[in-house]
Amino acid sequence: MILVAVCVLPALVMAAGTDIHVLGTVTAIDAKHIEVKTAKGPIVSVLLNKQVRFRNKSNSKSTDSPTVGDRVIIEASKDDKTKKVTATVVHYSPGRTASPAR
Repeated sequence: MILVAVCVLPALVMAAGTDIHVLGTVTAIDAKHIEVKTAKGPIVSVLLNKQVRFRNKSNSKSTDSPTVGDRVIIEASKDDKTKKVTATVVHYSPGRTASPAR
C-alpha cells in the first residue's frame, strides 16, 4: 500500500544536491540500464552499475533484480558534468502475476 501511495507522487523528484528518485513501472532492464515508465507518461532511463543494490519489498532476502512490469522506486544520483543518472538502490515490488485460466 505504501509503495502504491508513493508511486502517485511526482515521478521524478529532485531532492537536495544530486539525489534523484524515479518512480514507475519497469519497461526494460539489462545489466547496464533500467527504463521506467513514470506515472506522468515519459520513460526514464537510469544507468546500473555493479554497486547498485536491489531491494524486493515482498522478499527482503532476495538480491534478484526487478523484471519488466515490476513497480520501482529508484534512488539515484546525477553526475552534473555528464548529466547521466545512475541508480544506487532499486526498491521494487513484483508485478501482479496473471491468474491461471479456468
